[in-house]
Amino acid sequence: MSERKQINFTIVPDEASDTPRTYANFCSISHTPFDFTLTFCEVLPPTEKAVREAATERLLKAPVRSRVVVPLGFVPNLINALQEHLRSCSEAGGNAGWNKPAVH
Repeated sequence: MSERKQINFTIVPDEASDTPRTYANFCSISHTPFDFTLTFCEVLPPTEKAVREAATERLLKAPVRSRVVVPLGFVPNLINALQEHLRSCSEAGGNAGWNKPAVH
C-alpha cells in the first residue's frame, strides 16, 4: 500500500490580461440546502418611465451582469476573505465615503 504525500499549494487565477471585468453595484443572494446563488446586477439611475412603473409595482428591475452559484461549504471561506479584504482596505483609508452595501 502506497503512502499519500501531502502537498501544500496556493491557487491563483490563470487569466489573460484582456479578460473583461464586470461591474455590479447590487447583489441578490438566495440559497438551497446545497448552494448559494449570488446574482450581481448593475443599478443605474432609473428613467421616468421606470420610476412610474416602480411606483405602482413596487419593483425596480436591474440588469443581471453575472450569476454565481457556490457550494455551501465555500461560503464561510468567501465571507472570511471578504472580511479580511475589507479590513485591509479600511486600514489603508480606502473606505472614505462608503455607504452601507446593497446586499439582500
